[in-house]
Amino acid sequence: MANTKSAIKRIRRISKQTVVNKARKSKFRNALKKMNALIESKEKKEALKFLPKLNSELMKVAKTGIVKKQNASRNISRITKKIASL
Repeated sequence: MANTKSAIKRIRRISKQTVVNKARKSKFRNALKKMNALIESKEKKEALKFLPKLNSELMKVAKTGIVKKQNASRNISRITKKIASL
């Protein structure tokens, strides 16, 4: 258990931030799942409509450090390729 006052404050802050990070990561994963579902069902128009929203979500998550920037870029690249091949 934390002994100092600053350590106790950090524990409180970390627990709050963990909740925020989990929510952001969940939103990002749900967006990826939705896009993959659109690609699986071969709905190119819908996928193209949803692509900017997905890019935005991925970059928000990358910017805050929940996933690495390279990871987000790789996901965007792969999804764009899949959409193009539909």
